Amino acid sequence: MVQGFDVDLVVVGSGGAGMAAAITARRAGKEVLVIERDTLGGTCVNIGCVPSKTLLAAAGTRQAALTNPFPGVPTSAAGVDLGSLVGQKDQLITRLRDTKYAEVAAAHGFQIRTGEASFVDPDTLVVDGTPVTAGSIVLATGAVPALPQDVTGLDEVDYLTSTTAMALTELPESMIIIGGGYVGIEQAQLLADLGTRVTIIGRIAPTAEPEMTAILRQTLTLDGITVLEEHATGVTQEHDQIQVATASGRSLCAERLLVATGRRPSTEHLNLPAAGITTDQEGFILVDDHQRTTNARVFAAGDVTAAPQYVYVAAATGKAAAANALRTDPQVPATKVDYTGLPAVIFSRPQLATAGLTEAAARRAGYRCHSRVLSFQDLPRALVNHDTCGALKMVAETGTDKILGISAIGDHAAELLLPATYAITAGMTTRHLADTWAPYLTTSEALRLVAGTFHDELPTSCCA
Repeated sequence: MVQGFDVDLVVVGSGGAGMAAAITARRAGKEVLVIERDTLGGTCVNIGCVPSKTLLAAAGTRQAALTNPFPGVPTSAAGVDLGSLVGQKDQLITRLRDTKYAEVAAAHGFQIRTGEASFVDPDTLVVDGTPVTAGSIVLATGAVPALPQDVTGLDEVDYLTSTTAMALTELPESMIIIGGGYVGIEQAQLLADLGTRVTIIGRIAPTAEPEMTAILRQTLTLDGITVLEEHATGVTQEHDQIQVATASGRSLCAERLLVATGRRPSTEHLNLPAAGITTDQEGFILVDDHQRTTNARVFAAGDVTAAPQYVYVAAATGKAAAANALRTDPQVPATKVDYTGLPAVIFSRPQLATAGLTEAAARRAGYRCHSRVLSFQDLPRALVNHDTCGALKMVAETGTDKILGISAIGDHAAELLLPATYAITAGMTTRHLADTWAPYLTTSEALRLVAGTFHDELPTSCCA
């Protein structure tokens, strides 16, 4: 341990970024203290990925029964006991919080202290008023739901966020969701599949490939979800209904309102100005390529920075932050997170998944590129499943045919992202992928089929 300090590294926050930073430091033989002001585990396990995906799985099971494409095997779906589902979700969270966080911390040998961390000056961090000294600090305090600044009346109505919506124990009859990003879409389908009448106000998956978004929009409509792709401007309470006005002058009513318009960094208790730590206009902590803040001894990682808000990104940046915070040999290169081929998933039904660059993003980045789209009507796995609602798009660099990005929508589309990411990060070309083995009657065969269309090969496989 560095002489004169309580520990080598203090990590503020116990989510994906904080745990990765602490584990990295302990593997390097350093003394670590993790500070957590709230519940151990941060967003993902408590109020994010884990609870939302288990509830989506439950809702999807009911919807699959209602939309069974095989009349010879009848299924049915009765009413929903939301309280029971939420209780099952909470049990899963408790178990994972113990096994994936508390037990992991004990196994690696670092302490987690409950308390509020804040800076007094650039060199002094206090926890509930008691100074804690460390050679370096990693801030990994995450983010919380943000409210839109241009929608009036929110402070006068009882609105839900993604966090509070997943704590409901009774289904509302109707729900308006402001926001068409991944949170809004996932919550909309979750509630609609369980029986709530849902309206989305906002652009649907605004950064996704338009071919994928068109299929998702159509699916949402077929599921009975009303989609209004414009801006909400104000909300009011009208007796037992919440009324939402839009930019075009429309007015919609529902029993409940859910606001899903992004997330803001959780930094309000840190007193960053006292530490000389700079943030951007939205409040996210500014870091360089090595996760260092404007205070040389302080690093930041995960959602509290402007990094993409995925738990696997949080873990990667947390690992890099700790490695760089503890680096003492200038001859050892600093660690930098490489975002090439980064995957992202909207766990809608069908799933919408992207690895690497969309065509628009590739052109903005200066690439000359071309693309091909394969409809799942040409995918044998989709045909035998009687579910051809889907497509795959591949973007390649003109001239080299190097794969820049892959997007897919369809049943289990997210499972295509790992091989897609491998292909992009390995620098594979469309020819490489077209000539690579693909097992027949799998969804992943779509990767080989669409790659072949770049070379005027028809999208046919071994016998279909």
